[in-house]
Amino acid sequence: MNKHHRWQRIVILSLLSLSVFAPIVLVSQRLKTLTSIGRKEFNEDLPSIKYRRDGLKLNAIEQEAAEELNGPKLVVLQEKDFSSLVSHSSDENHGSDQSGDAQDASKLLETNETNDEGKDKHQIQQTIIRMNSRGKEQSNRETGRHDQHLQSQSLRVMDEKVKQMRDQLIRAKAYLSFAPPGSNSHLVRELRTRIKEVERAVGEASKDLDLPRSASQKMRSMEVLLAKASRAYPDCSAMATKLRAMAYNAEEQVRAQKNQELHLVQLAGKTTPKGLHCLSMRLTAEYFFLKPEERQFPNQQKLNDLDLYHYAVFSDNILACAVVVNSTISSAKEPEKIVFHVVTDFLNLPAISMWFLLNPPGKAAIHIQSIENFDWLSTKYNSTLKEQKSYDPRYNSPLNHLRFYLPDIFPALNKVVLFDHDVVVQRDLTKIWSVDMKGKVNAAVETCLESEASFRAMHMFMNFSDPFVAKRFNGNVCTWAFGVNFFDLKEWRRKNLTTLYRNYLKMGLKRPLWKAGSLPLGWITFYNQTVALEKRWHTLGLGYNSGLGQHDIEHAAVLHYDGVMKPWLEIGLAKHKGYWSKQLNYDDPYLQQCNIHE
Repeated sequence: MNKHHRWQRIVILSLLSLSVFAPIVLVSQRLKTLTSIGRKEFNEDLPSIKYRRDGLKLNAIEQEAAEELNGPKLVVLQEKDFSSLVSHSSDENHGSDQSGDAQDASKLLETNETNDEGKDKHQIQQTIIRMNSRGKEQSNRETGRHDQHLQSQSLRVMDEKVKQMRDQLIRAKAYLSFAPPGSNSHLVRELRTRIKEVERAVGEASKDLDLPRSASQKMRSMEVLLAKASRAYPDCSAMATKLRAMAYNAEEQVRAQKNQELHLVQLAGKTTPKGLHCLSMRLTAEYFFLKPEERQFPNQQKLNDLDLYHYAVFSDNILACAVVVNSTISSAKEPEKIVFHVVTDFLNLPAISMWFLLNPPGKAAIHIQSIENFDWLSTKYNSTLKEQKSYDPRYNSPLNHLRFYLPDIFPALNKVVLFDHDVVVQRDLTKIWSVDMKGKVNAAVETCLESEASFRAMHMFMNFSDPFVAKRFNGNVCTWAFGVNFFDLKEWRRKNLTTLYRNYLKMGLKRPLWKAGSLPLGWITFYNQTVALEKRWHTLGLGYNSGLGQHDIEHAAVLHYDGVMKPWLEIGLAKHKGYWSKQLNYDDPYLQQCNIHE
């Protein structure tokens, strides 16, 4: 009996051993067969791979177009790399050779999958390197073209996720608005939660690289929730109505913000900065401490010399006058031949005079006058100027209209260059004095090209519905700009244009002939009396146009900060401020005391 049990145990143990070791032996034999077959197939395909001549691009290897590099890094190819490889080959090439190359690549993939040993991987890598080196020149060309294509494609989709997430937020908020007031259903709670998550994820991102790693997961979760919401609210017409309402509200908010911004910018443009007011007060106080003989400027004998170059600027802004004078003199080849005539009002005369006494213009001569000293202006014309219906001091200021009285202000001069006070001179202006005036009075840069931001059309500022304007002027005539103007005062006097200006001004007070400002008055006063200057003499738009080309700015003789955003204001365009700021010495003690910095 014991013997029987012993044999029974032996049989059971034998069967158990067989069931354990038999599968191991069978699997080992199968693996050995597969390995030998893989090696055989690889060796059969090796000659066709070795002698291929095409430039098949292997995306898994980092290739460079520079010929001095020895070769790509050794990287084991993955299945995804060969998928992109075959796809690219089929798209770029259509010949039989390219089809064969794709087959070779597929075979390499098959070999790589079935061979797990390090030796076989190394062989595959070395084979690929030989393939790349033999087709190097053609491959480099294809790589360059493909990289350019990928680069342009990436630029188009660099913000794709950001746009999708913002679109999801709009849709989610629209669905949320469909819920009854006070509803706290599971869908509503989930919508609110997902909206907060996506808002935190997208934040201020402008491109996909700015998004956190969890953004993709949040996008998928939101998309699932939106699909659920679309089933809960299947009414498409209601969704369309809600989206239209949301778009309309957004447009209204944008319009209101733009109007508010415009109002604030216009308001800031009319105000005087605190630092500039401080500077004026300090300089005025210092001026009145001077003795009368200490208030005199040198070189006053040059003021009426017709052989010199006479420049004029009318302003009540100390820093603006300083920049115009300094930039003109520092850019001149012969500064000793320059005479500057500054006209201001009685309130700012002491401060501007004190500034130039402390900062004399070198070899040039300077003459500073007050508009109140022109008795002929106050008795004959000042009442007319005060009748102008404009609340903007830039338009009704006598300094703004003083340009139409140049022959009266400078009776001994025959020619003068008039600057606006918001310009910076970058080049020597000697050649402007030799411009052929052709018997006309004014030389200025034209502003009649519609493709330019400085474009101004006469019909934009003149009321051509008035019979007088329609009969006397052509609305399509080429316009020009104030800022840098060369005037022939002798011809001006002969044609009596100041009287013509006064007649137009009186007519404009009786009925609306033009918009506020002196520019339309200048166009009609010097109508058919203006010659065009080359564009390089005068570049406009630095006070409102941030898109000006760098080449135009650097090569301009004079830069003009026309517009509201003047360089001495905080709202000035930072991009253009440097050209103006470099003309001032901010280490000046008065500027430091008044906290005036770049």
